[in-house]
Amino acid sequence: MTCTLGIDIGTFESKGVLVDQNGRILAEARHPHKMLVPRPGWAEHRADEDWWGDVVRITRAILATPGVSARDIACIATSAIGPCMLPVDAAGDPLMNGVLYGVDTRASAEIAELTGRIGADTILDRCGNALTSQSVGPKILWLKRHHPEIFAKTAKILTSTSHVVFRLTGAHVIDHYTAANFSPLYDVATQDWTTALADDIIGADRLPRLMWSTQIAGRVTEVAAAETGLVAGTPVTCGTIDAAAEAISVGVRHAGDMMMMYGSTIFMIALTADRVRDARLWYAPWLFPGVHASMAGLATSGTLTHWFRDQMARELAPETAFATLAEEAAASPACANGLLMLPYFSGERTPLHDPLAKGAFYGLNLTHGRGDMYRALLEGIAMGSAHVIDCYRDVGQAPGRVMAVGGGTKNAVWLQSTSDFGGVAQILCDKTLGASYGNAFLAAVAVGLADPADIDRWNPAVRRVDPAGGPDHHRHYDLFRKLYTQTRDIAHALG
Repeated sequence: MTCTLGIDIGTFESKGVLVDQNGRILAEARHPHKMLVPRPGWAEHRADEDWWGDVVRITRAILATPGVSARDIACIATSAIGPCMLPVDAAGDPLMNGVLYGVDTRASAEIAELTGRIGADTILDRCGNALTSQSVGPKILWLKRHHPEIFAKTAKILTSTSHVVFRLTGAHVIDHYTAANFSPLYDVATQDWTTALADDIIGADRLPRLMWSTQIAGRVTEVAAAETGLVAGTPVTCGTIDAAAEAISVGVRHAGDMMMMYGSTIFMIALTADRVRDARLWYAPWLFPGVHASMAGLATSGTLTHWFRDQMARELAPETAFATLAEEAAASPACANGLLMLPYFSGERTPLHDPLAKGAFYGLNLTHGRGDMYRALLEGIAMGSAHVIDCYRDVGQAPGRVMAVGGGTKNAVWLQSTSDFGGVAQILCDKTLGASYGNAFLAAVAVGLADPADIDRWNPAVRRVDPAGGPDHHRHYDLFRKLYTQTRDIAHALG
């Protein structure tokens, strides 16, 4: 039986899935890990233990499934959180923990300096993206300045997917979609590395080789085969960021399609006919040549629900806590009995790009209970998402079709609130595995076992959530927007 393997490394959990050439799931596995927060504003993973270690554990678990044979795997595709910053030495060994995506805000000073030196308009025009906490270039400069001893040993700067692919194949590669987040080191017009805007960050020779996501990066080495149980010589794609693979998994492939991913963060990908130029949003070439993607992401979403569970529901069993909290939130009326919550617990990415933004509950009184607070939290995330959707409308890219995916879609209050405050219908597909399933599909495309249009057959739409918001929702959302702008100076003064 011919099959493909997809593996995804998430913020808190990694997943893998084996599928046949019709998209039928043959085996799956997952493994948890932790996000390290050694200092406020920092977010890290252990590259070998959390990224590569999870690939090994998941692959071996899948291959242990009765009836599964490594010899049947025609191709492997991976994705991971991103964009990350990982310096490695000449042997490919990590020199420090991997610095995570936009939730890590340690390079704020470098962002400000580079923006002032190069010019915001020039950066947006050449790189497609304003410099934000999502940008890898400033983080490399931070490394060079704060840890010159590590930088001196650095042979390559990788991202999370790049590291996994290297461990599998020995190749240092990165896809264009991910590379666009390395501003100001990637030129979106030439689709190549550039040092023209800032030649003091790092040379292009110390960055991975650029490829498209479904191109074959290499083949499983003998060493990787011994660790994972895979067959040496199995093709491995270049891979991509988890959100892109997740979008693929639910059929986002036409201009006007948008993915709404409910994970540790909210992440949105909208495909467009032409490049979107707006500093509030991110841009990248899509996974295939000639297609454009406009992205947005909140800094804390699922991460915030974990915080609430751990801090406000310690008496609940971890395995049932979220279900209990969801029931309590559902018992609270829409707009949470007048309670507002700003979800900026790690600053905010799009559209604010404000690393000093703060989280807050506003409007608390003695009648509010935990259910009101949890509903306000979910609605705060939903209103943050609505703010982003409004930005897409502002630039003439109102989503035509919104595909919802991710673990958070199991929370009915969160899902419905996003439609109510955002004014958009959301479509859910049959399979909800997300990025790992999208990777398995991309692997099939890479070796000719599937055409991009086949995803509609692999994972058909099964449910639609329509907006039901009224005047109360509009008023609440307006107050949410005002609460941030009118308290921003206080948040910044707190540091």
